[in-house]
Amino acid sequence: MTVGVALNASDAPNQVDATVQLAAEAADFGLRSAWFGQTLGADSPQLAAIVGRAVPGLHVGTSAIPVFGRHPLLVAGQAQTVQAATHGRYHLGLALGTKLLTETAFGLPFTRPIARLREFLTALRQLTETGTADFHGELLTATTPVPARVPGAESGVPLLVAAMGPQALRASGELADGILPYLAGPRALAEHIVPALTAAAEAAGRPAPRVVALVPGVVTDDVDTVRAKAVENLAFYEQFPSYARAIELSGGRRAADVAVIGDEKAVEAGIRRYRDAGATEVVFTSTEIAGEADRRRTWALLGQLAG
Repeated sequence: MTVGVALNASDAPNQVDATVQLAAEAADFGLRSAWFGQTLGADSPQLAAIVGRAVPGLHVGTSAIPVFGRHPLLVAGQAQTVQAATHGRYHLGLALGTKLLTETAFGLPFTRPIARLREFLTALRQLTETGTADFHGELLTATTPVPARVPGAESGVPLLVAAMGPQALRASGELADGILPYLAGPRALAEHIVPALTAAAEAAGRPAPRVVALVPGVVTDDVDTVRAKAVENLAFYEQFPSYARAIELSGGRRAADVAVIGDEKAVEAGIRRYRDAGATEVVFTSTEIAGEADRRRTWALLGQLAG
C-alpha cells in the first residue's frame, strides 16, 4: 500500500528546519512520500527540493500550486529543478485555486478556469518532457527562444491535478497523470470521481491515472475531542463549492465527516475503504488536527501499512 503524509510546519520558529525534521521522522516510520501544500507563505517546490535532498528515501510532492498567478515556463523551471535535485522523486500537483483567493490575493479575474488548466497542462507537458515549448493558446503563450531544459530532469515530472468536478476531471484524465482529491470520501471517489477520471483517460487513449487521495486522519483514543477539532479546523473549506460538493457526494454535511478518526483498527479500515473506492495512494493530512502523541501514533500505523 502506498501511503504518505502532508507536512505542515508553518507554526514552527523555522519552517524549513522543522519540515526537514518532520520528513526525516516520517521516513523513519516507514512512510513513502511527503507532500507540501502551497500557500502565500513557503514555496512548496523549494520545500520539496530541500526535503528530497535531506531525506533520500522519500518521494516528495506539491499539493497543489494554483494555475492562476503562475506561468508554465516558471513552474516548469521549478519542477525540473526539483526533479533533478531529488533524482526523479518529485511529483507536481496543480490546482485551479478559488475565486476568492485568486481575486483577493492576485487581483486577477477568476475566469475560464478549466480552459486555463487545459492550456497550462498542455504547455507544461511540453516543457517538462522536452525542455522546449511552442504553445499559443487563447489564454497562455509559452515558447522557448532559449532552451528551458534542466539537466538531470530528463525523466520528466508526473503532473497531478487537485480535480474533483466533472470538467476538471475530464481535463485531468486527458492531460494529466493523476489527481489529488481532498475531502472526497470513498463514496464520492467510487461513484463519481474515479469513473469520470478513468473514462476521460480511456477516451483519450491514456493509461488509468493515479488517484492520490488526501485524507484528514488521526489515530487516537480521544475520538470526540479530535473530531471537534477537525470540525473547527476544516470548516474553512466548506465555503468553497468544489469541496462542499465533494463532501455532499461523500454523504457528509461537514468537512470533518470525511475525516478518518479512531483507533488503529478503525483507521486501517477507513484507509482500505479509500483504496477499495479507487485511490491508488492515500496521503494523511493529520498534522492540523492531531496532537504530538497522536501524530506519532498515526504515522506508526501508516508506516506499517506502507511496509
